[in-house]
Amino acid sequence: MSAAQVGHFNILYFASASSYTMTNAESLPAPLPLSKLFGLLEERYKGIKQNVLESSLVTVNLTYVDVEGDGEDMVIKEGDEVAIIPPVSSG
Repeated sequence: MSAAQVGHFNILYFASASSYTMTNAESLPAPLPLSKLFGLLEERYKGIKQNVLESSLVTVNLTYVDVEGDGEDMVIKEGDEVAIIPPVSSG
């Protein structure tokens, strides 16, 4: 994916998150408090919070974050890269 648009951050979707959103990546407006990320995605993709996000890992600039814990203070900034990484089963 190319660099985020001015005033935006990139969000990458993997596995079931990609299937749910029907895209691998998109650009969203920044800044955005991390605590508001799941709510914003729920507005865009009804049901994603319960079906995907609650069991997913999240990274910001390749660092794992706890949306519920870190979310109070952390702000996603312009140019940041966020990834939604759902659990993957293998067999």
